[in-house]
Amino acid sequence: MKLKVVIVGGVAGGASAATRLRRLDEDAEIILFEKGEYISFANCGLPYYIGEVIKEKDQLVVQTPEAMRKRFNIDVRINSEVTRIFPDKKMVEVCNIKDKTIYTETYDKLILSPGAEAIRPPIPGINSDRVFTLRNIPDTYKIKDFVDSMSPKRAVVVGAGFIGLEVAENLHAKGVKVTVVELADHVIGPMDLDMAAIVHQHLKSKGIELNLKDGVKSLSSTNTCVVVELNSGKSLKADMVILGVGVRPETRLAVEAGLKIGTTGGIWVDEYMRTSNPDIYAVGDAVEVTDYITGKPSLIPLAGPANKQGRIAANNICGFAEKYEGTQGSSIVKVFDITVAMTGSNEKVLNRSNIEYEKSFTHSGSHAGYYPGAIPMTIKLLFGKKDGKILGAQIVGYEGVDKRIDVIATAIRAGMTVYDLEKLELAYAPPYSSAKDPVNIAGYSAANILKGDCEIFHWHDVESVDRSKSVLLDVRDEIEFSLGTIEGSVNIPLNELRNRLDELPKDKEILIFCQAGLRGYIAYRILKQKGFHAKNLSGGYKTYQLAVQKQSNEDVYEYDKITKSGEIKTVDCNGGECKADAKIKVDACGLQCPGPMMKLSESIKAMNYGEVLHIKATDPGFQEDVKAWCEKTGNKLLGINFENSCYNAYIRKEKQEDKKKADVRKNDKTMVVFSDDLDRAIASFIIANGAASMGRNVTMFFTFWGLNILRKSDKVDVKKDLFGKMFGFMMPRGSKKLFLSKMNMGGIGSRLIRRIMKKKNIASLEELIQSAMANGVELVACNMSMEVMGIKKEELIDGVKIGGVATFISAAEDSDMSLFI
Repeated sequence: MKLKVVIVGGVAGGASAATRLRRLDEDAEIILFEKGEYISFANCGLPYYIGEVIKEKDQLVVQTPEAMRKRFNIDVRINSEVTRIFPDKKMVEVCNIKDKTIYTETYDKLILSPGAEAIRPPIPGINSDRVFTLRNIPDTYKIKDFVDSMSPKRAVVVGAGFIGLEVAENLHAKGVKVTVVELADHVIGPMDLDMAAIVHQHLKSKGIELNLKDGVKSLSSTNTCVVVELNSGKSLKADMVILGVGVRPETRLAVEAGLKIGTTGGIWVDEYMRTSNPDIYAVGDAVEVTDYITGKPSLIPLAGPANKQGRIAANNICGFAEKYEGTQGSSIVKVFDITVAMTGSNEKVLNRSNIEYEKSFTHSGSHAGYYPGAIPMTIKLLFGKKDGKILGAQIVGYEGVDKRIDVIATAIRAGMTVYDLEKLELAYAPPYSSAKDPVNIAGYSAANILKGDCEIFHWHDVESVDRSKSVLLDVRDEIEFSLGTIEGSVNIPLNELRNRLDELPKDKEILIFCQAGLRGYIAYRILKQKGFHAKNLSGGYKTYQLAVQKQSNEDVYEYDKITKSGEIKTVDCNGGECKADAKIKVDACGLQCPGPMMKLSESIKAMNYGEVLHIKATDPGFQEDVKAWCEKTGNKLLGINFENSCYNAYIRKEKQEDKKKADVRKNDKTMVVFSDDLDRAIASFIIANGAASMGRNVTMFFTFWGLNILRKSDKVDVKKDLFGKMFGFMMPRGSKKLFLSKMNMGGIGSRLIRRIMKKKNIASLEELIQSAMANGVELVACNMSMEVMGIKKEELIDGVKIGGVATFISAAEDSDMSLFI
């Protein structure tokens, strides 16, 4: 008797099941119902059509109904929604969306591939015609038509997952100013914060506004824009909003048919992809799968697993028994110029599953350093603490990321350990890799940790280091040390270490770090064999610096001030005047920080004024470093671009006296607020508000006692040392606890002055502070004073920036008045 199989839903799971069924059974009757017009389309390519990377609509369609009918003899019925399942009758009810007719179809076996639906949270205003989701081709056309016809100035993307970041990139490519809002503390949920930090900095370099740890409270539309109210109280004006907060399994049919639903909310299936009804199978984003690492139920909506599940379901229906062994979540995404990839579990999942693990960070070149174009990539490896079994990996870089994540994904599937990674023989030639591939290096580093060849500590351990029992040792060169280090560190360059061992105490733990970890490892081996108790910082200062710096990038754009003339554009020197004038060429590719800046500095010194230098570099931080260097030294950055896998910067050497003549002093205002006296604080903010109301840019730099004005009135639970706790106890907590400088009378004076101000309808200090911030006054807390007084960033009111003396000096140089209060 001829087998009849009905499939509900196409795309990855359903279409793959249908074609596999036909290859196994030429006589089977196969009917595929799809409620939309497209049975198989490139989900992952949708954002790139919006940005016109993919230019033709037809390129999004992988398989048409006509082509599938002709090649596979499959009865494809589009615009046909299966509305009910009758398991006892082995029958489905179908609604023809075009003419609204309803009919039934019987089956021998049924495959459910309904996919997942985009989450639309119950937020007020979410049904505005300026609010979009992206899940299918019609969604894509709708967004593309809006962008082309309305030319939006600014877009808010809610959710920083794969789709959200891809949409952000493609809208940015169309000239739209993009703000990303993410409820978590980092982008790309399957990643850990320390690796997502690399992505955060890259987004900043592209001018993307990034609001982390914040969510959308409401949406309200006006005639010209949509106002996005965030949980933090911040308001964002935009021309369009894209929701990318995730998806949920489409399970309505399964629930109504009485099929078992898993603990995660997906359709329950066994290892053969069978549901609780033996004649009904389910595949794709709607099903609950087994996490390959933890063995626990999980939802992992990815195209690769969906395709495999469709194939396995077809095999089992045709009598070829095959098990689906779980999903490990191998995935990859392009974020502007970088590639982000992951496989296996992250730290959050491992901790939740009570799996004991260790981790390592390595920074390796994409290929041999001596061959042009080598670019660093960062690999985070997670592995069993006892057996070294590979549990997960995350990689961020520019080139070769896909190759390395696939190697590690294969190693996980094969049950390999970090010791096996050491032994892998991988293809090598200078343009493609190194004799010790980055995967080998990750294996060596992890194996050294497990074998006790290198004891380590991590970036998040630094804050809790007891400085009375430990010494932080920076073994980088002096110029690297001068550009930034972990506070309180001692600098002994690696090449001098053997001759300066007497400078280190043997009764204290020596915590070593370098830029990336390799020099620190060499220093560790020296000290260990000389009787010191030492540890090396995994990933070095590079990992530490990325993880501890500010991750968000708020308040970049002000909607009402965005105009076409105000668009931020990267200066393109391709074929331009600066490229033609660049007679001096410097190749710093393959060098990591501070290598490129050292080569730049040396080259500029040897040049004549007016000459133009072209420097190429692959270090990810070079773009921001060269901007800061030029601003500091007075040389002119003519342009910078990213081309052929490297940064190209064009710099003209300037005379300092010419720069000074060209400088025009602005009429900005700056003030140093040193005092926490109530009357002085009130005076400071009255002056600041007055200057701001006259259109002046105002910077208030709060140092020492002045920091108390900015403290939150409620106690914040943060870690502090003894002195920090003492200062915190003795100092006033926030503006409401301040005293008058004179006639305070045990606090009576301050209460009296507030009462008089209220009676005379004068704004209170708290209202003045809010007004100042609303008027654009920049409040800067001195980071050095915060360290001395034990004040943490979390204790300060929202909107305060952290800065040093350079921040104040920079503002003061643009000011015609500086006050010290």
